Amino acid sequence: MICGRRRRLVFAWLTAAALTTAGCGTFDRDPTATWDADRLYKEAKNEMTVGNWKRARELLEKLEARYPFGRYAQQAQLEIAYTYYKEGEPAQAVSTIERFLRLYPNHVHADYAYFLKGLSLFSDDLGILGRRFRDPSSRDPQAMREAFDAYKALVTRFPDSRYVQPAIARMNYLVNALAQSEVNIARHYLQRGAYLAAIQRAQAALQDYGGAPAAEEALAILVKAYEALGLQDLRRDAERVLLANYPHSSFLKAR
Repeated sequence: MICGRRRRLVFAWLTAAALTTAGCGTFDRDPTATWDADRLYKEAKNEMTVGNWKRARELLEKLEARYPFGRYAQQAQLEIAYTYYKEGEPAQAVSTIERFLRLYPNHVHADYAYFLKGLSLFSDDLGILGRRFRDPSSRDPQAMREAFDAYKALVTRFPDSRYVQPAIARMNYLVNALAQSEVNIARHYLQRGAYLAAIQRAQAALQDYGGAPAAEEALAILVKAYEALGLQDLRRDAERVLLANYPHSSFLKAR
C-alpha cells in the first residue's frame, strides 16, 4: 500500500516537472523565430540607430545563420564588423572583415570593407582636438602600418570610391605618425648615448618617410649623433641638409 502511494507521488512529481519544463520552453522560445530576413535586418538596423550594438549583432548573426543565401546575408557580415568596431573590439571587427573579403572580394561594398578595416586598426580623430590631445606616434606602429595597407588597398583597387579621399587623408596622417614614432625612438637612443642605434632609427625615418614633418628632427638627431661619435664629415653633411630644408629650424638655434 505504502509502495503504491510512493509510486503515485513519484509519478505526480515527474508529471509536474515535465509540465514545468514544457512551460519554461514555451516562455523561453526565441521571439524572433518566426521573423523573416527583412524583419531581422530592419530590427537590427533600428538597434544600431540607437547604439545598441550587441543586440544588433545578435539579430544580424541570426539573420546570417538562418538566411545564408538571402539578399541580406553578405551585408549582415559588414554590419556585424561595424558593431564590433563601435564597441571597441578591433580584433573581432578585422577578423569579420577579412572573412568577408575572402568570400566576396568583388562585392559592391568591398571598398567600404577596406575602409572599415583601416578604421578598426587605427582610428584617431583627424580634427584639431584629435591632434591636440593625442599623440598618434605613441600608438602601436604595427597597427598603423596595417591600417595604412588597408587604406592603400582601397585607393589602389577602387580609385573612384567615395571613401578614397578620407582614406588618403588617413594615409597621410599615418605616415606622419609612423615617422614621428621612429624619431621618438631615435631621440630615446640619443639621450641614452646609444648613438649608432639613434642614427639607424633617424635614417629609417628619413628613408621611409622623408616628406613627413618629423624629418626635421631626424636630421637634427643625425647631426648630434655624428658629432658625439666624432664623425665630423657626416655631421656636416647632415647639418647642411637640415639647413637647406629647414633654414629656420629650432634645432639649429639650439646648437
